[in-house]
Amino acid sequence: MSDNRASDMAAITAVLEGVYKAWDAGDADAFVADYTQDATAILPGSHRLSREEIRQSMAAGFATFLKGTTTTNRQLGTRFLGRDGAIVVSETGILFPGESEVPADRVTYATWVLEKRDGDWLVAGYHNSPANAAG
Repeated sequence: MSDNRASDMAAITAVLEGVYKAWDAGDADAFVADYTQDATAILPGSHRLSREEIRQSMAAGFATFLKGTTTTNRQLGTRFLGRDGAIVVSETGILFPGESEVPADRVTYATWVLEKRDGDWLVAGYHNSPANAAG
């Protein structure tokens, strides 16, 4: 990996770690701080069409059913698309208060699409799917 790609990898990892840290803090504003304005998120049953929609959805979740949750996250791979694009695949799960392990039926695989804009890596798209989906 070139030095440039190593620094890009470090920057991308920092962006994702910031998202995870914001989730663990229940902070919707920090959660989307490194999202593009036109970011999209697709989760089972929902399609969010902007950073603001994602922020509002996370704020509502953190105030109710996601209150006090944390996440487990593991990057499975990163693929660069030219100089300014990357796809990261990860495995993630939500831990509810009192849990020490994510049940298998709540583990998901996620695809993160990141774009380098003005020297900064930002989340442009996110999609997740249950890891144990029949298929």
